[in-house]
Amino acid sequence: MTINQKLSTIQSKFKSKKSRFNSFGKYYFRSAEDILESIKPFLLELGVTVTISERLVETSIVLEIPIVESCATLSDGENTISATALVGVDLKQKGMQTPQQFGTASSYGKKYALGNLLLIDDTQDSDATNNHGKNPSLTSSFTKPKASQVKPKLADIEKALTYMKAGGKLDTIKAKYQLTSQQETKLNTVNG
Repeated sequence: MTINQKLSTIQSKFKSKKSRFNSFGKYYFRSAEDILESIKPFLLELGVTVTISERLVETSIVLEIPIVESCATLSDGENTISATALVGVDLKQKGMQTPQQFGTASSYGKKYALGNLLLIDDTQDSDATNNHGKNPSLTSSFTKPKASQVKPKLADIEKALTYMKAGGKLDTIKAKYQLTSQQETKLNTVNG
């Protein structure tokens, strides 16, 4: 059996229950540890191993946050298949010390790298539906923010850099996004 066949066997048979409960958000979820525990029966049966590695990609000057890359790898001793996930570390999260902020990002990264590798699908993951204790009727009644109030994501900044390299104007980007001074300086240096 090839490694691709072994992976597809795991992907089609793998199940991991959402056994953990978030009392604040009132939802069940699965952790990276839950996923790893559920995959163990397949390891001996198919003669494979699963490992997870992490590395600090770099601290994004544009986004002002460290980015951690998690890589989940399936190996049969000769061949490997990997899947990755990128997670930003929120260093401004209140109530957490720096090790906890990195630990939280690490846990999410591992979970999503494993999810990518094993094709774990959620009909609706709690992260997508969690309103974090806020009244849904209040959160849905908010008006959409003005374009210039929207903080850009990494993909938005990459598009903006490409736009600027092609001769685009910074004012056009500033009309759409709320840029930090560091982001604006970075974009200004593209054509300068």
